[in-house]
Amino acid sequence: MVRSDFWTLKTEEVTAELINADISELKLAVERLFDHVTKIGGLGFGTSFLAWVASFAAIYLLILDRTNWRSNILTTLLVPYVFFSLPSSIFYFLRGQFGMWVAVITVVLRLFLPRHFPDWLEMPGSMVLLMVVAPNLFAHTFRNSWVGLAICLLIGCYLLQEHIRASGGFRNSFVQSHGISNTIGILLLLVYPMWTLIVRFV
Repeated sequence: MVRSDFWTLKTEEVTAELINADISELKLAVERLFDHVTKIGGLGFGTSFLAWVASFAAIYLLILDRTNWRSNILTTLLVPYVFFSLPSSIFYFLRGQFGMWVAVITVVLRLFLPRHFPDWLEMPGSMVLLMVVAPNLFAHTFRNSWVGLAICLLIGCYLLQEHIRASGGFRNSFVQSHGISNTIGILLLLVYPMWTLIVRFV
């Protein structure tokens, strides 16, 4: 009986030591990963990450507007916001052949089958159409410069003040139904252009 208790205690000690050693190695690996990311990517990594977050926040707000956030706020401004903030890999994929086919199908459906064209497809269709037909001045020059960031910042500020006004104050924008998610989504729209402008000019 004593022998079995001894082996049980010994096994528990060995297991605890192994787990502690694994946790220490995991901490060390995370610290090295963070160190390497900051050395390789630096501020650029944060900027590209925030571009992804801002684009998905804008798309999320567009989806909310089409489902349950019916308001007088001009959410069509989110289309140019996505145009200027969408990460380059997705933007140029949608600007290529795939986007052209989507744009043609959207235009054909809208022209010849308007009754069967759902309302919720108008924004995504216009977004892809804008990406396909935009001249290089907008798609390459303005998108990758401070002009595109300034447009994103203006759109974010306008939507935030309109949302606060529609909610009846900043505090109410967090209290009302769907208010928290909308407010957080709009605040995320502001983070990307502000951060990128600070990084570029500082």
